[in-house]
Amino acid sequence: MPIYEYECQACQKITETRQSINDAPLSTCPECGGQVSKIISQSSFALKGGGWYADGYSSAGAKSCATGGCPAAGTSSPCKGAATACGC
Repeated sequence: MPIYEYECQACQKITETRQSINDAPLSTCPECGGQVSKIISQSSFALKGGGWYADGYSSAGAKSCATGGCPAAGTSSPCKGAATACGC
C-alpha cells in the first residue's frame, strides 16, 4: 500500500498514512482536528549506477558494433566491416 503525506493547515503537523489507492483522502488532522491537504513528497525509488539501461532494457541487443559485438548476427564476435551480417 502506498504511503501518503498530509499537512495540517492549523498546526502544520505532517502526517504519514498508509492508504489503499481506492480509499478517500484524509480531511481532518488526527492531532488537532484541523483541515489537512495532501502534499507531494520525494519518492524513495532511485536508479543509481551506470549501465542499467544498456544492460537490460535497450533494444537491438546488449552489444553493438561499438562494444565489439555484432547485434544482427547474434554473436559476440567483433564486426569486420560491411561484409558481415549486420553490415557495419
